[in-house]
Amino acid sequence: MDSPYRRELEVAIAAAETAARISRDVLSTAQADASAGTFDLVKDDLSFVTVADFAIQALLTRTLQAAFPDDGFIGEESAGALRQNPRLLARVLAVLAQCASPDNSNNNNTLFHDADDLCNVIDSCTTVTTLTPGESPARTWVFDPIDGTKTFMRREQYAINIALLADGGRQVLSVVACPLLAASYDISIPLTDSSVDPTGRGSLLYAVRGHGAYIRPLSPGAGSDDDTRAHTTVTRKLPRHADDATSPERLRSVTCWNLLDSGLGSVHQAVASQLGTPFPGSDLLGWVPRWACLALGAANMTVWVYHSPGRHAKIWDHAGAMLLFEEVGGLVTDVRGKPIDLAAGRKLDCNFGFVAAPRSLHPIVLEAIHEVLRASGREEMLR
Repeated sequence: MDSPYRRELEVAIAAAETAARISRDVLSTAQADASAGTFDLVKDDLSFVTVADFAIQALLTRTLQAAFPDDGFIGEESAGALRQNPRLLARVLAVLAQCASPDNSNNNNTLFHDADDLCNVIDSCTTVTTLTPGESPARTWVFDPIDGTKTFMRREQYAINIALLADGGRQVLSVVACPLLAASYDISIPLTDSSVDPTGRGSLLYAVRGHGAYIRPLSPGAGSDDDTRAHTTVTRKLPRHADDATSPERLRSVTCWNLLDSGLGSVHQAVASQLGTPFPGSDLLGWVPRWACLALGAANMTVWVYHSPGRHAKIWDHAGAMLLFEEVGGLVTDVRGKPIDLAAGRKLDCNFGFVAAPRSLHPIVLEAIHEVLRASGREEMLR
């Protein structure tokens, strides 16, 4: 791809490849880590965080900070749990030493001077709170080291998300690694968390604003029987399939069915019924895999209404990954029809929920949501 962000794309893709290798390595040793009590723990918000989350955020941050030192960084994790758990910290350092050193040697000094350096790098992703022009770095990288951690632990679909935002929160670049999603996935079949690439290769999706979205296989890694040297990497541009959907009959949904602690599944189902769209269609836990599903064309619509008007999305689940769908002809707004404001910072406080659909059909989908919410006595969610 010939674009103004060629160098950024090259660095981010190389980092995503290494991050995917880290995730595979952690999965290959997960059982032993779990029995030792160092594989996972529960965060304050009751979601899981793993060795891979910390190691990947540290890797992405150090790599991109070295290449672009004037940029800002936002990541999901902070290092508090690492500082309080020496065994977990030691495991993260060991994984990075094994997977992330340029010569693949057991020398963690290549990337991190010591444990404090590792923790400080992770915590540097917590200092940027908003992306207001003039009050924050001109450019900001956003990471989700493992999106879909629960499915990751089940060895099902998960993703590594890298986004570059500029001009006060405008998405300009996206790199998404999906280590269990086949680059040649048959999009006529609904995609689910259990749709695991039988080759073990996985895929890498990327986009630059105005230059389209692309997909290629990831390099083979731990857990794969493939010989890396025996493979060529074929990149293909994703077609602008959303431009072809000009009637509701062409809508195909992706959602997370029965995630009752977050979204209103009954509303999502009623909207699909009103539009005549099979439901749930593709069914994925993680938001980044859902955006990848939309980019591929296994779906072209998603609707998400949170349980409460006070619930807001987190930037790392959406920034950049949304660009993949926009670059194949999709339009993304919130439930009220407002553009997604990524300048709000770590939480998208200016938006409520998500509506993504082909640009020509987005008004129809949005109106269906509004009708369902009014009919169910939830008009306050539209204010």
